[in-house]
Amino acid sequence: MNAHNDWSRIAGVIVDLDGTILDTAPDLVAATNAVLDEIGRPALPFDRIVSFVGKGAEVLVHRALTDDLDGRAPADDHARAMALFKRHYLRENGRSARPFPGVVEGLTAFRDAGLRLACVTNKPAMFTEPLLRTTGLAPFFELVVSGDTLPARKPDPLPMHHVAAAFGMEPARILAIGDSLNDAAAARAAGMRVLAVPYGYNEGQDVRSLDVDGIVATLLDAARLLNP
Repeated sequence: MNAHNDWSRIAGVIVDLDGTILDTAPDLVAATNAVLDEIGRPALPFDRIVSFVGKGAEVLVHRALTDDLDGRAPADDHARAMALFKRHYLRENGRSARPFPGVVEGLTAFRDAGLRLACVTNKPAMFTEPLLRTTGLAPFFELVVSGDTLPARKPDPLPMHHVAAAFGMEPARILAIGDSLNDAAAARAAGMRVLAVPYGYNEGQDVRSLDVDGIVATLLDAARLLNP
């Protein structure tokens, strides 16, 4: 835990979506393998596809087509697969997704403490908003910033600055909570405090390697940290 542990000035909280508040892996895996099946490719193992999650749907599809974290599929192949992914994921989105343990309790605690809440995700808005509604989490958030809301997305700090401006807050008064390097890098670049959860999708990396102020087992633990 970072020695700088005074949380009393925090007035707003930004949470990531996939891997932080919602376990969306079953839906993403089902949609990805449906794409591979439709183009005549063999299915990939569940954990392999989960390791490809973290930088948005476009990157996920590149990685699935090449079976490589750094892979880039030919443009025509990628465009076709993206169109298929959108169709399959619209069907699967929210079908098996569930809040991680402690999420509803944590969001409730943040809200009850008067903290302003935003969700910032790299997921396109066409998937983000239905997913938050389906899982019952939409009412918690004053602001939702999706991967295509702004000209840049995480790890760029623009979405984080957008929230700070919308909330009328200095970035130092906002805590970001995520599960990946993208989340930590965006928050740090924006001048925000950041906590990581250990159960999400960090492209196979250990969250203990991230530049964060601490690792919390659940969102409820984060809420308790802010309001001991």
